[in-house]
Amino acid sequence: MTMEIYLVGGAVRDSLLDLPVRDKDWVVVGSNAKLMKEQGYLQVGRGFPVFLHPQTKQEYALARTERKVGAGYLGFEFDASEFVTLEQDLLRRDLTINAIAESSEGQLIDPYNGRQDIQDRVLRHVSPAFAEDPLRVLRVAKFAARFARLGFTVAPETLKLMSNIVQSGEIDALVRERVWQEIEQAMGSPAPDVFIAVLRDCGALKSILPEVDRLFGVPQPVKYHPEVDTGLHTLLSLQQAVRLTDDPVIRYATLVHDVGKGVTDKANWPSHHAHEALGLPLQADISKRLHVPNEFAKLAALVCEHHTKMHRIKELRPATLLKLIEALDGFRRPERVQKFLLACEADARGRTGLEERDYPQNAYLTTILNELSQLDLGALLKEEKPKNPEEFVQQSRLSLLSDILTRLNALEATN
Repeated sequence: MTMEIYLVGGAVRDSLLDLPVRDKDWVVVGSNAKLMKEQGYLQVGRGFPVFLHPQTKQEYALARTERKVGAGYLGFEFDASEFVTLEQDLLRRDLTINAIAESSEGQLIDPYNGRQDIQDRVLRHVSPAFAEDPLRVLRVAKFAARFARLGFTVAPETLKLMSNIVQSGEIDALVRERVWQEIEQAMGSPAPDVFIAVLRDCGALKSILPEVDRLFGVPQPVKYHPEVDTGLHTLLSLQQAVRLTDDPVIRYATLVHDVGKGVTDKANWPSHHAHEALGLPLQADISKRLHVPNEFAKLAALVCEHHTKMHRIKELRPATLLKLIEALDGFRRPERVQKFLLACEADARGRTGLEERDYPQNAYLTTILNELSQLDLGALLKEEKPKNPEEFVQQSRLSLLSDILTRLNALEATN
């Protein structure tokens, strides 16, 4: 049997889409682990044989078939013998657009019509075996988010299969860290709102992020939210976050900034008094459940607690404003303040008809923080030698802040 090597997966797909090819994955047909090692390849895969090329260090995987034997995406047995064909290997893949191979001569092998689906801009499962791996629900939603701008949508039959996976309970068997990994990657995609929308369409959002899923159908005052629905506002805010930044930390904070509105007293709807405080324990639940990294969780909590305060910053008293800056750790972490401001701006602009609104609060707080940070506290402490240094620092900052606000307000009044 002759060993043959094919380029597969994302590299072939992206090339057909005229997108940059970042990583190349190779599949080896007609070989086995012993033969690969004899040719200098270094085995790195445990669950199934994956090898590093002796020169390029690129990954080469033996063609394999899979058989479902247990729950979750790890519950598989593999056959990676030299008798597995290329078509069998491609059959186990998730989507037809990822099941195209290219030979060393440049010939495309496309047994499952992936090129047609690329042309039609359809994300379609390769075979019913798709349902055996619950992680594919998140992967398809992530592909939808990645390729939404190219016009790709999920095929109805694939969405139905995803719904069946959710209803079977298989989605609950996923390792939580892996779920977070998919969410984080989706937040860095071109359309994270599509990721959330697809998960909701198949019912997976209720299992993975019930705190966000609960927001759909929750009304808000039309005066401030022409779109009314809190879930829709969340998606619109995510769209605005994409316009403002590619930082997934900011986008995640935007995603969960309003989760408290899902648990406010329904008798008071569409008002959501104290939703900021109510959202904090819900965010903590998400962080614990999905092992959300501290950088993500911390910014999300700050945005949740303080975003409405930020929107009306010009109404705040000097002492309240100083407390906000201190809560953001603005004097030590000005970069965190900038991330906080972008999430707040995304929230303010994530409303139907208000997408292009200005957000002067951003420049306002940035100016204040920059000027406060120029205060030479070391020199003042050395000169004054106060009995209570902490109180002295607080009063010095508050005094300067009052002067800054007086000047800014006077300047605004003359313009």
